[in-house]
Amino acid sequence: MPVDVYWRIGTHGDQPSLRRRVASRGDWAPTLPGSLAPGPRDDYSYVEHMGDVARASESAGFVGGLLPSFPNTDDPWAAAATLARETSTYRFMVAFQPGFLHPVQAARMTASLQRASGGRVVYNVISGGGGPDQLWWGDKVDHDDRYARTSEFLDVLKGVWRGEPFDFDGRFYRVEGARLPEPLARQPFPEIFFSGSSRAAIEAAGRHADYYLSWLEPFWALEEKFHQVRLLTERAKFAVRIDVVARETEELAWAEIAKGWDNVDPSVLRGATGDSIGWERSRSFVQGAVNGYRDLEVQPNVWGGFHLLRGGPAFGLVGSYEQVAERLDELVGLGVDAFILAGVPHLEEAYRVGENVLPLLKGAS
Repeated sequence: MPVDVYWRIGTHGDQPSLRRRVASRGDWAPTLPGSLAPGPRDDYSYVEHMGDVARASESAGFVGGLLPSFPNTDDPWAAAATLARETSTYRFMVAFQPGFLHPVQAARMTASLQRASGGRVVYNVISGGGGPDQLWWGDKVDHDDRYARTSEFLDVLKGVWRGEPFDFDGRFYRVEGARLPEPLARQPFPEIFFSGSSRAAIEAAGRHADYYLSWLEPFWALEEKFHQVRLLTERAKFAVRIDVVARETEELAWAEIAKGWDNVDPSVLRGATGDSIGWERSRSFVQGAVNGYRDLEVQPNVWGGFHLLRGGPAFGLVGSYEQVAERLDELVGLGVDAFILAGVPHLEEAYRVGENVLPLLKGAS
């Protein structure tokens, strides 16, 4: 079965590279040195840049793009609606936390976007990592209850989508006679990518996920995690979110990491925030003192220092085009059915990875 490969579209601004923190996640400079974006124009906006990334990654072979959602990003629903007309077959994976939308309104929004886009909406359901970011949303629900709330949310959303009057009386939601109008109820229900590493998350994924989505981890750890998910459900497929630095040779790829490492204190790893089990897992895989960037390579081409160069997951792949493709094929062998790949700057790296890595994958669709 072919493997679907998505690209990440930066809804948080772009930064020139991993080499130096000259732009944060949230800044936007329309005329970056060496950019493939149109030349200096005062009217060239970030929305147009996101459109360029979507078109570039579609033409480079990606089936769709992840639209992240954090306190420092644009709204992914609005971005998806804006970008849908910029592409033809490209899927939009909308990341959202169920606690900040009512499920009936979410159903109506999604079905409307499905009708407008020709059924190209995909869900990335996240239940939140706790800490300051969670409080930014005004959410004080504790860890396990967030996943219980997510399960109820999806129960209501699916029930409303059937088009028949739907009643629900739960801990977090109550509806009576709710339903989508018939033209919207006929739209395809989105595939669900569901993330979370805790027991509560895996149980919720077992009930609702089409794809269980994980950050990249050492391959043996991913294999164990997939086994735990399979104990709860036989229908879930697996997806992995991966940052990539791929170059013509392994030496050139590590040279990119080395340039970024010049601005990092190698003795300090960024600590976890909130109550994210995924963050705690990521930190546990790096043992001993870190005296140089290669000390964070936990297995060939699997590097655990991306979070020191930019916000986001710790682990990603570093290597030649062939090596990165080989590692991705190894993950397919472990049962991975889809990837969400990422790199900065988003536009240039979409072309680089799409044209040089995707053709080498044995199972890519």
